[in-house]
Amino acid sequence: MAKEQRRGRKIAMDKAELDAFLTSERTCRVATASPLGPHLTALWYVWDGTALWLTSIVGSQRWTDLGRDPRVAVLVDTGEGFAELRGAELRGTPDPRLDEPERLFARKYTSSDTIQHDGRHAWLRLVPDKITSWDFRKLFTERKTAPAEG
Repeated sequence: MAKEQRRGRKIAMDKAELDAFLTSERTCRVATASPLGPHLTALWYVWDGTALWLTSIVGSQRWTDLGRDPRVAVLVDTGEGFAELRGAELRGTPDPRLDEPERLFARKYTSSDTIQHDGRHAWLRLVPDKITSWDFRKLFTERKTAPAEG
């Protein structure tokens, strides 16, 4: 189970909001630790309600980095203006097992229930140790609904 968010609780997403957000977005940014410093890449993903599933090329720098240091941070965010910004950072250590995500990934990105395997990709499952989320829209909704002083 992920640690509870301590700072920014006012703008944190609850479980239902976080699930809806992570299910609806398509692209995440994955940070790994390389010998030269942080390595950041964009990937497609699926969220199954408890874990984030990523597919990675096994010959990639990301895969090599995870072999040396399995810690990873993943960022999913959206919004243009300040009052629209929403996102979640998930941290943990991936579990490289294959499971239900293949079907979810295929449905989300190919409108099919199967993926053609090319032997170059493998799945990473991240059950986050810590999730930090934010939805700045809550600040502006709160201001609009706050009772008038007088």
